[in-house]
Amino acid sequence: MYDQTLRLTASRLLAATIAAGLALASSTAAFANPKMVVDVRSGRVLVHQEAFRKWYPASLTKLMTIYVTFKALKSGKASLDTPVVMSRRAVDEPASKMYLKPGASMTLDAALKILMVKSANDVAVGVAETIGGSMENFVAMMNAEAAKLGMTSSRFINPHGLPGKGQYTTARDLAVLAVQLRREFPEYAGYFALEGVTTGSKDYPNYNMLIGRFDGADGMKTGFICASGFNQVSSATRNGRTVVSVVLGSDSLAGRADESADLLQKGLTLPQGSGEPLGSLQPYGPDQDQVVDVSAEICNPQAAKVRSENRDDAGRMVVHSPYIKEMTAPPQFSMAAILPPPTPAKGEIANVPVPIPRPASF
Repeated sequence: MYDQTLRLTASRLLAATIAAGLALASSTAAFANPKMVVDVRSGRVLVHQEAFRKWYPASLTKLMTIYVTFKALKSGKASLDTPVVMSRRAVDEPASKMYLKPGASMTLDAALKILMVKSANDVAVGVAETIGGSMENFVAMMNAEAAKLGMTSSRFINPHGLPGKGQYTTARDLAVLAVQLRREFPEYAGYFALEGVTTGSKDYPNYNMLIGRFDGADGMKTGFICASGFNQVSSATRNGRTVVSVVLGSDSLAGRADESADLLQKGLTLPQGSGEPLGSLQPYGPDQDQVVDVSAEICNPQAAKVRSENRDDAGRMVVHSPYIKEMTAPPQFSMAAILPPPTPAKGEIANVPVPIPRPASF
């Protein structure tokens, strides 16, 4: 009797342990970070995971800022030589930024390079005000273009991606945007593949760890805030085939690079015609209306300690993907000249843009 009771108790404990393990696995899977890979030419989804989970875009927002700006360039409403003059509102944006003074200026070409490489929030606002007339009008343009593209689960409240109520996207929507950028604006593809930019006095290497290190890597953009974790949209081309990948909520710079490289490699090596059309992918997954916030997991002392320890002797994040190699040559820095504010003539008042109040929702 005692042995039978012991066996029954052990059996129940084992069942409870298995159930707990399955529940934990289910919970982990439910909050797995979103990923996607799409073939640009065919528009077919090669890999996807949690593609419809709402996420903070962070600086991936700047891909939509770039898209609206490219549209203005293509329509003739602006040119690469159009001056971007920094307003007080622009220079007051939080970092990452160029720390410019009101009245400093650059060409739109230089601004686009800085957006893609340095991901400067002050320059993002400067571009928005130049193209849209005001930041509010530009944000309205961003949302209008998102709607036209079918980005049904995206909304933007600013041109840079700093967190705020009502700003969100999904891996699926970012894939739609990335594919459209590659298809619609091949003439501007070089902006996504820059290894770095220089202002003449300072060099800025690209945060994208795949450029120059992954075979065929040619874009696109990285982003980070505590609420989103480490995000990356990447692209690569081999033998005439281009694929884009989206990784949201990774745990580190190296983590998002590893995940992106592995996804791109898989996408580039899958047979042509694999997957289903991006437009046919149906929403799935729980809590599609809730925007995931991973601040507690990403921005805590233990996570920061792990990231700081995962560096080599040169201070670089250690990557583990076998598809990421060392650069064979020093990075090439593209010029992005910035002009200081004009010096007013004696007795004149400097022509500095009037500060504009921040929106209440920021």
